[in-house]
Amino acid sequence: MPHFIVEYTDNIKKEADIPNLLKKVNDVLISRSHLFPIGGIRSRAVELQDYRVADGAEDDAFVHAILKIGAGRSPKNKKETCDELFEVIKDHFADLFTRRYLALSMELIEFSEEGTYKHNNIHKRFKK
Repeated sequence: MPHFIVEYTDNIKKEADIPNLLKKVNDVLISRSHLFPIGGIRSRAVELQDYRVADGAEDDAFVHAILKIGAGRSPKNKKETCDELFEVIKDHFADLFTRRYLALSMELIEFSEEGTYKHNNIHKRFKK
């Protein structure tokens, strides 16, 4: 962990530059490697083709991000990380936001260690 999942409506696909957004997100998380082991970082995107926004009268779009982390970080660290990530998202979509109807949102989900299962040998690469 952490896992970052972004859902976005297909009506912004050509302008959204999702691969670059995922790189920016990973850069933020990597910069906080004291909180999040680099070998556990995952980011991915899901393009939504079936959706309805508001009353459906306009070609509205949305981007919703979810940051999933394991338990154990302080409230301050969680807030600082989420604040920075949401600023990255807002900055990434700033131009598009000025040109069309667009809703941006993000949520944090924190898991307890109980009920999560992991098997990962990527961590070895980052241990010094």
